[in-house]
Order: sequence, then structure tokens, then C-alpha cells
Amino acid sequence: MKTGRIIIASLCLLLIPFSAKSQIKRLGEDVRYGASLRGTFGSGDNAPFWFSNNRYGLGAIGDNTVMARAYIKRDVETDSLRNWRIGYGADLVAGYGNQSKFSVQQAFADLQWKMLRLSLGQKERPSELKNAELSTGGMTLGMNARPIPQIRLELPEFWTVPGTKGWFAIKAHIAYGWYTDNKWQRSFAGTRNLYTQNSLFHSKALLMKIGNEEKFPLTLKWGLEMACQFGGKGYNEVGYQKERIEQGVKLGGNILNAFVPSGGDINDDIFSNATGNHVGSWHVRLDWAGKGWSVGGYMDHLFEDHSQLGMQYGFWKDMLLGLEVNLPKNRYVSDVVYEHIGTMNQSGPIFHDATQENPQQISANDAYYNHHVYGSWQHAGFVMGNPFILSPMYNAFLGMRGNLYNCYNRVNAHHVGLKGNPAAWLSWRAMYSYEKNLGSYDRPVMDPLKGHFLLLEAIYRPTWLDGLSIAVAYGHNNGKLLGKANGAMLTVAWDGWIRKTE
Repeated sequence: MKTGRIIIASLCLLLIPFSAKSQIKRLGEDVRYGASLRGTFGSGDNAPFWFSNNRYGLGAIGDNTVMARAYIKRDVETDSLRNWRIGYGADLVAGYGNQSKFSVQQAFADLQWKMLRLSLGQKERPSELKNAELSTGGMTLGMNARPIPQIRLELPEFWTVPGTKGWFAIKAHIAYGWYTDNKWQRSFAGTRNLYTQNSLFHSKALLMKIGNEEKFPLTLKWGLEMACQFGGKGYNEVGYQKERIEQGVKLGGNILNAFVPSGGDINDDIFSNATGNHVGSWHVRLDWAGKGWSVGGYMDHLFEDHSQLGMQYGFWKDMLLGLEVNLPKNRYVSDVVYEHIGTMNQSGPIFHDATQENPQQISANDAYYNHHVYGSWQHAGFVMGNPFILSPMYNAFLGMRGNLYNCYNRVNAHHVGLKGNPAAWLSWRAMYSYEKNLGSYDRPVMDPLKGHFLLLEAIYRPTWLDGLSIAVAYGHNNGKLLGKANGAMLTVAWDGWIRKTE
């Protein structure tokens, strides 16, 4: 497996054209560095929800943690006036009370020709078409889990199609990568629960844009995002024995089966229509840009299989609906986000694959983020989509210790986020979320579990010392879903330029 990854990465490096060599001498220019020290302190059943989630896997569910972080990077956008551009970065994390004592959070190299980019390595990537600071994140690929190492070919920004006079643009990517949570899965699952090893990753997206802001204030963006976990080996529980056996299904799905969901094992009577764990989203966003202000409404519809990819079971009932308002410049509030997340329906409670005895196909009970081989749509304990479908990291508190399934995926949640910049040296944000959870169709709860989650944060950047920032945050949980908690977070950070061109 490791040899194959090295070969693939080497072949991709051979794609670097000779003309890019002219950029090598510029690699030491416009390089940023930074370091930070973060501490969380508090008490409760779990850490405050927004201390743990949407932090690219660097949150922890424990009360008291310390994390030191250091990075160096050169943005590929630095050479924005050149056809060939090169960027890179490394980001290291160490600490106490977190998932691991030391980890490589990011390590990547970007090579870009005009609008087309080849990205190698692991890199934090925000959700599509959402506010990265205030949104709860995407339903398929969010900001909740650690980044996955991958080989990614992309149009990272909307590219105007020639001949359309600026009225039509596209944004796209295709990526293949590999999971890095082998050790974590073995440790978390223990001796009685299923887990997988050496799983592979695939994602792709095509988003389109109609509109030209320079000529008319209304724009429409829409498209499809899909992802898949495939390959590797699966191990299943054997009663209360400590031994492991390989799953009866065939896990060696190939690249084509991941790209076009297909290749399921006909001997697997549980799930035979496609190899791997496939998820995806339909995205739609409509924006109006006023003079000094803007407003946008958006939808992110999650699907786990063909029953929600189209409208086989009627009009979609499960989705994330959002509204973002960017206010005219003022000293109080600059951005407001409201989101509603509903996953109660999931096509209905019944799933039945057609058999010879009963040929009726019922593709309901979509069991969002769950899979009978891979456990759930997660990486190192955190769901890779929206955090309101609670991550396996919480399963011990929820009475499912060592279980990789997302046992609480029927959600009705409301979320509000605000931020502002009262002065050049001060910024703030606040988020409040309310969630009602019914468990899952397979594991329903007797009464709805409710949770209230609050985050208040202020960031001080002294004008007399460029590069220093001090952030203070308060977090609060209430309700039976994750219990009660109060906590404080203090982050001291410094960043600057190693070398900056004039």
C-alpha cells in the first residue's frame, strides 16, 4: 500500500512541466511563518461543542487541553500575475489532552498553471459556498475532521468559460487519497467492534455559476459534490472474542468503481450496488450584491445513495438551508449567518434490497454517515461532514463505547452566527446552536435529546506589535444530548514573514 502511494505521487510529480523551473528561484520569497499556544480549561460532561468541532480535527472532547502549533507556508496565489505558480506548506501540532501528542496537520505542495492547480499532500480546505467562520460546515465535506492526504487536480476558483462574456463560470476538482487513522481506529474499536485499515479516499465536484456581478447584482451557483471511502481491509467483531476476521465483502474497490459508484459484490446480500461508502451533496446558492452589502441564500442537500440523489421518494425533505448577510461597514456587526439542518426523514424508516424471494426494492433508511463495513463517514473520530450528526468521539458518552457508527443522525437543528470588527485592533464572533436529536431509525431514543451550544470569542491584535494576536473564548453546553459544560479558551499566536517581496 505504501509503495503504491509513493509510485502515484512520483508519477504526479513528473507532470510538472519544464517551464515551471523558472519559479524555483522564487520559492524562498513571500514565505509566512507562525506559531501559537492554545489552552482550554473548564468542567462538564464534554468540552463545549464549538471548542471541539469545526476545527479540522484539532478539537478535543476533554475539559483541559494544551496545544502548541507551528507552520510555514507560501501561498500559491503569491504569483498571481504569472502563469506558473508554486506554493507549499507544513503545519505541526503537539500537545496534551488531544487525540495525539504529536501530529502533522498539513503538509502540501501546490503547482498551478493559470487557473488549473495540482495539489499534493494534506491541506485544510473550507466547505463549498459557505462562510468558513460562521457556518456549521458542509454536509458531505466540512471543516470538522483532520485533512486527508491526497492527489488533487482542481479549478480552485470559478473560471469564466471563454465566449460567455463573464456570465458563465465553473469550479471543479477530482482527488484520490488515503486515510491516516489506522492506529486510532484499532485503539478506539477495542476488541469487540468493527474497524477498517488502509482505506482509500476519493472526492469530486463540479459547480457552475451564472451571473456577472460587474453588470448585474444577482448570481446563481449550483452543482454536485461527491465523495467515497473505498479499498482497505475490514475487520468485524466475533462475539466477545479478541480475534479479528476479514469482512465477507470484497473491499478492494478500484479507482473507476469509486469514480462511478459501481462494482459491488454480488455475494454481499446487505449492500451490493456499489463498492465503498459513497456520500454526496447537491449545492445551490443565490446571491445579491448591493452597494457595500450583500445577501445570499443557500442549500446543501445530502444523499447517501440514489434514493436521495434524485427525487425518487418525492421532494427533498433533508438538507441544510442557510442565509448569509454581509452588512454595510459599521462598528458593530459585519456578518450574520442563519442555518437550519434537518435530517429526520432519510427517505423513510425501511430499507430492503431486492431479493429473489422479495423483489420489491425499498431504498429508504439512508442511515446518514453510516456504512456496514466502514462504520461511518469519519476520519480519526470526527465526522467529515456536518458536526450536528454527532461524531464517533462522543459515542462513549452516548452509551456506545468503541462503536464507529453515527448512532445519532436524525437531527433538527438551528444555528446563528455573528461577527464584527469594532476597531482595527479588535474583532469578535458569536455562535449559538440548538439541536434536537432522535437517535437513528435503528437506535431510536425514547424522548428527543436536546442540546444548546454557545461560543463567544474576542480577538485582540495590538497595532503597536504587528503579528501578535490574543484570542479569548467562552463555550457552553446545556441539555441532555451532550450534557452540561462551561469552558474557557485562550490562544496566543504570532505570525510574520520570513521574506516578503516588495
